[in-house]
Amino acid sequence: MGHHGWQGNPPRTEDEARQRIVAAALTCVEKFGPAKTTLSDVASELGVTRQTVYRYYANLAELLGAVAQTGLEDFVDRMQRHLSTFTTPSDVAIESVVYAVQAIPHERHIGALFQAGETEVFSRDVTSSMAVEVGGGILRRVPVDWSEIGVADEELDGLAEILMRLFVSFLQHPAEPPRSEDELRALVRRWLGPALQA
Repeated sequence: MGHHGWQGNPPRTEDEARQRIVAAALTCVEKFGPAKTTLSDVASELGVTRQTVYRYYANLAELLGAVAQTGLEDFVDRMQRHLSTFTTPSDVAIESVVYAVQAIPHERHIGALFQAGETEVFSRDVTSSMAVEVGGGILRRVPVDWSEIGVADEELDGLAEILMRLFVSFLQHPAEPPRSEDELRALVRRWLGPALQA
């Protein structure tokens, strides 16, 4: 593989190299904050050159996207538990938007992209086909009957996409002055709620 550095312990595979770069990036994000972390910091943390990091990740945004992916499963599990406490389709949809808007900026992994100002990369990742499929899976696992409002199982990915696009918009373009959680919930309920009634 021709690795140099790596603090005398070169990775055995490409996958291991990527994992170690992501782990080093997370360490740097925690030390310096997402907005101040650079690829040079990550290279230093690993004991490699910047060119070595570039071999695996084209830029910092791509690397922070990989950091975000490492936290996705945990975030999905927590969102799933939160949404499982609601009993109607409209409540689940509304709370999915509110939960995401409130939680993502403070997320250790997922929030790194957002906090670094990489909102375009963040929104592209969140509305990717893989992310929409994950969102549809969350909606399928909550204990509500979507058919009671005329939403078929195969339509849940579409609903997930709309909800994700909505929370991305709120995250990228927050209200001024900022809305409280209750104010956001009331706004989303007023305009989204009627579309999701039986």
